[in-house]
Amino acid sequence: MKYHLVAGEASGDIHGSKLIEALKAADSKAEFRCWGGDAMAKASGNLVSHYKDRAYMGLWEVLTHLRKISAYLKQAQEDILSHRPDVLILIDNPGFNLRLAAFAKKHGIPVHYYIAPKVWAWNESRVKQIKKNVDRLYCILPFEKAYFAKHGIEAVYVGNPSKEQVDQYHSSGTWATELGITKPIIAVLPGSRISEIQRILPTFLEIPKQFPDYEFIVAAAPDFDVAWYQQFEGIEAVKIVKGQTHEVLSHAQAALVASGTATLETALFGVPQVVCYRVAGLTYRIGKLLVKLQWFGLVNLILNRALLTELLQADFTAERTRIELEKILSEPGRGAVLQGYDELRNTLGNRPASETVAVEIVRTLQG
Repeated sequence: MKYHLVAGEASGDIHGSKLIEALKAADSKAEFRCWGGDAMAKASGNLVSHYKDRAYMGLWEVLTHLRKISAYLKQAQEDILSHRPDVLILIDNPGFNLRLAAFAKKHGIPVHYYIAPKVWAWNESRVKQIKKNVDRLYCILPFEKAYFAKHGIEAVYVGNPSKEQVDQYHSSGTWATELGITKPIIAVLPGSRISEIQRILPTFLEIPKQFPDYEFIVAAAPDFDVAWYQQFEGIEAVKIVKGQTHEVLSHAQAALVASGTATLETALFGVPQVVCYRVAGLTYRIGKLLVKLQWFGLVNLILNRALLTELLQADFTAERTRIELEKILSEPGRGAVLQGYDELRNTLGNRPASETVAVEIVRTLQG
């Protein structure tokens, strides 16, 4: 069968690549065409468009790039029609992908959506679009199944792909020694988009001088050269590695993390963390009116309580970050976080997400 996959950012690219491998195992005659990133390109051998050219996050960023986004949307629609796949598989990225869902549905192409849009957080009106245009919805957070059921959508909880990846990961054991690291490690994960990194990393870089007994290591985003990070003041106080985020986390004592999928991965590696985020002022002000969440980070959302400290916007300062980092480097703060992580793992369960989704897709298409 012919599979057409669309992802819009780094984590979606990774999850998409895992799904492609699982689909190959479930369907020996699988053919792929993808909009994604390097991981999906490697897995499929057929990448049409790279997400780094269209990864805009936040209201302001989207508004200032509407013309480009519209052009990419038109290109994606034309590509779907020319490929005419047996199924369109959309991965997260709802602002772009829900438009593709409507287009595909109009042209009789089955739509399967992996990593359900977080409509429970904001823009709940999208539920109607999902119900109308998505044939099969796969969610990765346990509470989402019940949420969608209330809206008449039979979503399938397939497990969490981040947990799947962490469970499958095996550290080399000699990584820190090979890098000449002798101090305990603090992981620094400032995001994967230019706007995120530019707003978050400078504050993170004020922290290392206050913790001389620790080695701070920045996990570079996959689409940025290490040299790009040299523009930031204070960068000389940290080490920078690329393509080794899991190695960094597997050796870290604590972490400073930009809110997103990385916070969940950090938790699953058992690393206490401070969750931080900063967006454009206009985006934040409008977001406060629209977003209905008590917490921002995935770990707190899944547990439905404030296990991790979240420093957002004006609260995200070097001083507040220092204070919160100190708390999780010692007891009782450290132990409380680690205990909460055990609860998190139990809540997520042990279903292999990629394999579960692939089997569901193939079974549904074969009827």
